[in-house]
Amino acid sequence: MMATDVEDFIKQNREIADFVETFKTLSESEKHWQSRKEFILRNFTEFEEAHIDNLLSLSMVWANHVFLGCRYSPDLMEKVKLMAEGIDVHDAPVFKTRDEIMKQQR
Repeated sequence: MMATDVEDFIKQNREIADFVETFKTLSESEKHWQSRKEFILRNFTEFEEAHIDNLLSLSMVWANHVFLGCRYSPDLMEKVKLMAEGIDVHDAPVFKTRDEIMKQQR
């Protein structure tokens, strides 16, 4: 689903879009939320209503990786990266591992 597809989805599914808006956390910046919301909307139809909490958890994993530099198991990272394919995050922070920093200092 491309960005324009997400916009079309929102227009056609206003009730779902409004429901997704309730998942924004108080600590999320608008930039962070808009990216995570796109992740949720792109994948919403793949999850049954009873499993939306799984989607929300995966959206937080992805957002924490992108915006905070958190790392998770390779299998989980592969899954969320596939789910986020096509999401364009502008000015995302770039993180370096301790090993990369140490290597750079030599």
